[in-house]
Amino acid sequence: MTKYIRRAAAFCALLLVALLINASRVQVVDSGTYDDNPANRRQAITRFDQARGDILVDGRAVTGSRDTGEQLRYERTYRNGPLYAPVTGFASQVYGTTFLEHAEDDILSGTDPMLAPLPLWNDITRAQNPGGEVVTTIKAAVQQAAYAGLGGKKGAVAALDPATGKVLALVSTPSYDPGLLSGTGTSVTEAWAQLNADPDKPMLNRALSQTYPPGSTFKVVTAAAALDAGEIDDLDAPTDSPDPYTLPGTSTSLANEVEGCADASLRYAFQWSCNTVFAKLGVDTGQDAMADSAKEFGFDTSGPKIPSPVAASTFDTSMDRAQLALSAIGQYDTRATPLQMAMVSAAVAGGGSVKAPRLVDRTTTDDGDTVASSGTETLRQAMNPGTAVQLRELMTDVVEKGTGTNAAIDGVTVGGKTGTAQHGIGNTGTPYAWFIAWAQKQGDAEPSVAVAVVVEDASADRSDISGGGSAAPIAKAVMEAALR
Repeated sequence: MTKYIRRAAAFCALLLVALLINASRVQVVDSGTYDDNPANRRQAITRFDQARGDILVDGRAVTGSRDTGEQLRYERTYRNGPLYAPVTGFASQVYGTTFLEHAEDDILSGTDPMLAPLPLWNDITRAQNPGGEVVTTIKAAVQQAAYAGLGGKKGAVAALDPATGKVLALVSTPSYDPGLLSGTGTSVTEAWAQLNADPDKPMLNRALSQTYPPGSTFKVVTAAAALDAGEIDDLDAPTDSPDPYTLPGTSTSLANEVEGCADASLRYAFQWSCNTVFAKLGVDTGQDAMADSAKEFGFDTSGPKIPSPVAASTFDTSMDRAQLALSAIGQYDTRATPLQMAMVSAAVAGGGSVKAPRLVDRTTTDDGDTVASSGTETLRQAMNPGTAVQLRELMTDVVEKGTGTNAAIDGVTVGGKTGTAQHGIGNTGTPYAWFIAWAQKQGDAEPSVAVAVVVEDASADRSDISGGGSAAPIAKAVMEAALR
């Protein structure tokens, strides 16, 4: 009898060991599989069981959390949602997160290990940290000036501090209220369907995610390439450019919107945006030098993370000479985000140095203790410092006595470049109006703001669309707000 009891005990012990091994396998080895299973609601319940940390602009929270008392307890709220949507994105219990809400989710949700009081503290105690805060570089007055300037038109504004890369404003219109996507009710699914069906695409972040033909604003890059390559050594010398200019290898003629472009100097051509001069200049400079210069400004790279992802801006590297001529004036396949063109302007303002754009100044605990902070990072030297000085001079001429006079600010040195980009089959679409600029207050050693504006208003008359007419006044308002 004792023998059988001993065998039964051994068998029970074996079963207990097997049970412990299986429990360990489930809890340790396969835990990730179960955690990530869509049928497991524990993570979602835990995630929304506490208030989410806030995103701050000028020291004030532009987000919040509301206790609903439901199983997924806390919902995200937004102050001035449409104004800051391109910055914050949304945090939805149904549709996930975008932009800063996504890029800084670990901090905001409290899951970042850096928020724990001690290393591995949460792994041992299974505690959950309060959500941390994300302090942005956005300036409220600059953001509001950009949003009001666009006035609901389709378009975008990006403004930077040339010396540091800090993003001062990031606006995309038309916009939407991210709070519409908070919660789990039918109103959320209806709002999602309506926003996605809207032909104006209010959830599209035109400042970061949309690329456009940059038109004549790209002539800044072409001029930089030509000056650095030694193709031009005198801003006031004739350029031997015909008007009209026949695209190489074709019978197609390129004309200008203004008089006096035949054999014009680079100064005159830049001031009045002569297409013929810059098309020929791009061809004379050559594709390799043009492509190298564009890459130094940020084209044909993976696109910066600010930390939200930014679409890549492109300059074709395999073209015939006619296509190169069109690319040199910002047409053909050349595409750029508004943030990229703000970086071009900032590079001129910053002596040729391209700073990494950054939207987050620092992240903190809920008590305000710094978790991580960002610093100024130089990505590349886009041009020789001497070339940057010459381009500053050319851009200043545009605002003082050229196509960009609508951006002039009393008592401030402003440099700019207008652009009117054709698009659509046979260029039948309403042109995009561009303006890029920088501004320097009297007494300051360097410019303190650089901006890019694009307006794509399909309801406007084609004749009324121009960089100087539609976009320059918006840039002026943004720069005035930044200088204040």
